[in-house]
Amino acid sequence: MDFALVLILGLIAGTVGGIVGFGTSIMLMPALVLVFGPREAVPIMAIASIMANASRVAAWWREVDWRVTAAYSTTGIPAAALGAKTLLTLSPGVVEMALGVFFIGMIPVRRWMARQHWTLTLWHMAGVGAVIGYITGIVVSTGPINAPFFLAYGLVKGAYLGTEAMGSLAVYLAKALTFRTLGALPLEIITKGLIIGSSLVGGAFIAKRLVIRLDGDRFKLMMDGLLLVSGLTMLGAAIRA
Repeated sequence: MDFALVLILGLIAGTVGGIVGFGTSIMLMPALVLVFGPREAVPIMAIASIMANASRVAAWWREVDWRVTAAYSTTGIPAAALGAKTLLTLSPGVVEMALGVFFIGMIPVRRWMARQHWTLTLWHMAGVGAVIGYITGIVVSTGPINAPFFLAYGLVKGAYLGTEAMGSLAVYLAKALTFRTLGALPLEIITKGLIIGSSLVGGAFIAKRLVIRLDGDRFKLMMDGLLLVSGLTMLGAAIRA
């Protein structure tokens, strides 16, 4: 019964993540911890995240910006592997507190950047990939960090969702392979991750129909709302830790 409830929540989380490009892990992770425990929840979420991002890429394949993907992934992949290796040396509470403040702070920063009409370059995206790749190796979700930078490059709606998902897919694959190398990803965990990830895949294709109907301004407003929720969730987790 618990597993079934996780799958239902996964479908909902996959739909939300498919609309705004992130939030899947933040919605699903508490349930995974309750059902499977914190030790299994992180690698299970890593596998499920691979499937979620792969489904978004499939949904928006024709709109993926491959130059941005290459710039982001070239630095993000090795950085994610390094972050996964150092995961156990950091205090989760401190990391979550810092990310929570960052998420909330990025709401006015993103709007300020939009008013300045700044546009990031491929070199900027390579730097972003290095920093966020490393953080992704350490924590469960960094999707809200990606959002302002991909939007500042000029991507929106399907182009944003597909390109961000492709870059994140590369980073999460590096993270999962590192877990596997370190013995933290046995076959049982992979199987659970694949089953849960299948519900996220369904949500991504449900979301595509909704995204097509959104205009750019409403899309960005929805992302600000989820940034706020993400930040408050991280701060709450840090306080509990």
